[in-house]
Amino acid sequence: MQSVKLAACAWSVAVAAVAASSATQAQAPVEEAPVEAPLGPQVSQAEAAAPADAASQDLPAPAAADTSEADEAAASEAAGDARTDGGIEEVVVTAQRRKEKLQDVPVTITAFTAEQLSEARIVAVQDVATRTPGLVFDAFPSSQPRLAVRGIGSSDRGAAGDPSSAVFLDEVYLGRPAAVAFDAFDVERVEVLKGPQGTLYGRNVVGGAVNVITRKPDFTKFDAGAQVTVGNYARAEDAGFVNVPFADGKAAIRVAGAVRQHDGYTENNFTGGRQDDQDDRSLRVQLAYNPQDSLRLLFSLDGTRSRAAGPGQHVVDRDPGSPYAPLWTIDRNRNYTAGSFEGYLNKETWGSRLQGDLDLSFATLTYLGSYRELDYRESYDFDGGNPSTNRIAISGGAPEKSHFYSNELRLSSLPESSIRWVAGLFTFTNDTNRRDTLILDTGRGPGTETYHQDATLDSYAAYGDVTIPVGEMWHVIGGIRYSKDEKDYALSNTEGPNLFRASERFDLQLSDSWDAVTYRVGGDFKPFKDHLLYAMVSRGFKSGGFSDTPGAAAEASQSFKPEYATNYEIGQKSSFFGGRLVWNNTLYWMDYTDLQTINVLPDLTKVTKNAGAATIKGYETYFNWRPFAGANLMTTYAWTDGTFDKYDFSPEESYAGNRLTRLPRNKVVVSPSYDVLASSGAIVRLAADYRYESKIYDDDSNVGPEFRPPTHFVDARVIYISPSDHWTVSFWGQNLTDETTRVFQGTFLGATFAAYNPPRTYGVTLTWNL
Repeated sequence: MQSVKLAACAWSVAVAAVAASSATQAQAPVEEAPVEAPLGPQVSQAEAAAPADAASQDLPAPAAADTSEADEAAASEAAGDARTDGGIEEVVVTAQRRKEKLQDVPVTITAFTAEQLSEARIVAVQDVATRTPGLVFDAFPSSQPRLAVRGIGSSDRGAAGDPSSAVFLDEVYLGRPAAVAFDAFDVERVEVLKGPQGTLYGRNVVGGAVNVITRKPDFTKFDAGAQVTVGNYARAEDAGFVNVPFADGKAAIRVAGAVRQHDGYTENNFTGGRQDDQDDRSLRVQLAYNPQDSLRLLFSLDGTRSRAAGPGQHVVDRDPGSPYAPLWTIDRNRNYTAGSFEGYLNKETWGSRLQGDLDLSFATLTYLGSYRELDYRESYDFDGGNPSTNRIAISGGAPEKSHFYSNELRLSSLPESSIRWVAGLFTFTNDTNRRDTLILDTGRGPGTETYHQDATLDSYAAYGDVTIPVGEMWHVIGGIRYSKDEKDYALSNTEGPNLFRASERFDLQLSDSWDAVTYRVGGDFKPFKDHLLYAMVSRGFKSGGFSDTPGAAAEASQSFKPEYATNYEIGQKSSFFGGRLVWNNTLYWMDYTDLQTINVLPDLTKVTKNAGAATIKGYETYFNWRPFAGANLMTTYAWTDGTFDKYDFSPEESYAGNRLTRLPRNKVVVSPSYDVLASSGAIVRLAADYRYESKIYDDDSNVGPEFRPPTHFVDARVIYISPSDHWTVSFWGQNLTDETTRVFQGTFLGATFAAYNPPRTYGVTLTWNL
């Protein structure tokens, strides 16, 4: 309750400051050199002033246009050099399918620019999650990440399930957990949208969305860059890009690639090998062609290949109430594992994307199509022991092959339109074949049980969203979407010679469909140039589905219902003291109904059910300050309280009143930096990141060993930026205090099994740009 009072107090101060700061805007600016914040939102004034193209997102402008992306970048640099007020430059985002200054968008967003991604070594989605309050990453294992936004996430990796919080790559929905694979090198920015995305983005998600926006081809100049990293654990990383315009400035091609490798963090003292290593290779090719000023085309092809051994598993606790508890040996040493084999987590995923924009007299017509494939293979020792340590051996994996494609056709208002709107049609199809295998040896020889899952999803949607000005200071916002999902599901357990999880054999053909209307409605008020107040109600929907490893045909045949989240949110975004201080605040209340939860029963079967209802409420704040020349302090904080209102786990037991899993009540990120300007014009930047998360429950019961204590992580870096800004050298360290925490865990057969986070890592990165 005290946290609620503090949040309300902070909110009151923020609103009062809106009026008080209006006089401050007229003060004479103080001269100081432009400095980039380490993790705060930044963007050029030129980009902020660019037309808000609702349809083309980041498609390159034609060479004949007044402002190309390269022109904007050059103007940005010139504007930064000319600034004397020391203000914090803002990011331009496309969260509402049009270019807008982050401070002008009535949505809670955390955004990372290309420079921030590079400097803080944010290369994958888990790195984004660690630095974003309200966003939690869970490795289950790391090759199949689970994301939760404001407490809404999903543990369902079955072929007939869906994520509650989603990742989009250049607006393309990555529909399977293992398909979330991208390298942040040559990425323009990453946007984290919090709360239900009920109208604008792909398939509906109830928690939130991570949008990854890559750099697009530049028509105006040849460009190239490279990056090399070496570090401990034999880390060796190489990345590079090249941009080539041709056809008299009407076309351009951009190619970017990266190789990231390091030895395993965990030594297997039974096999002599290492686990938790990395060997990732990624490539992205983009071809843009503008045959005329009113027509823009962009074709993209990207792929990622990953190889890893592991994960390194451990028995971290024994269940004293289980007769199997004495059969396990506790092993909490993160640096070593004793698994009988090293295992593997391998995948290849690739995709293609085609976008075309045609400017009409009244709107812009956009077509966006995509096709993606995933080939994922895993097999590992789940208990992390061998016959000399554990009397039971558990292993297996769940390889899958998926292909999915989407089509979207939309009309968007022209940039000069006072009423900004977008309307469209969307389809998404996903085919997934998954083979879930459990190998269990209780001392009588290994047995094998296999579930075959084959799911097909067809999703259709129609949507519209509009922002209408009311006078000079007000906007009214409304959006609506109709969605319909159809699923066909084949499930059988007839292949394996044994039954461990199931009580009977079955071979079923199932189907079901669901539809929903979702929406957002609200408005914003801008009483002064640098201050925005907004209120929004939004509703999101996640499709129903079928359980992946049920124990009996009756359970398998029963589909679970969709889940819904309705979010009530008020927010404020303000800049003070000539742009030197940015302070944003958000308060929200979310009704979460029919939430889908997985019940893992003592016989190891897993059944997904609609648990009931939950209430999630929270406060988030973002504070970015430049107190004097060269210094910057960025702080973000999220207080989140999520509890089950209704959850009948069994007729005898209720979890009502328990906290939602994987939800820290408090999360803080503090990122100070200081720039030292040398006489030569070079800059030496000293920067650090401190991250804190309070305790987390991994089980809905909120009891037992599936619990993570609070964590404290510290990263730091020293960066030398050459006077010409063509090359930089960064000496960096991550997890400098060597903090240890569990990244995922599960309890069954008398023991809790877990894997750990990476240890302390450090290295040096050399970056060169033409």
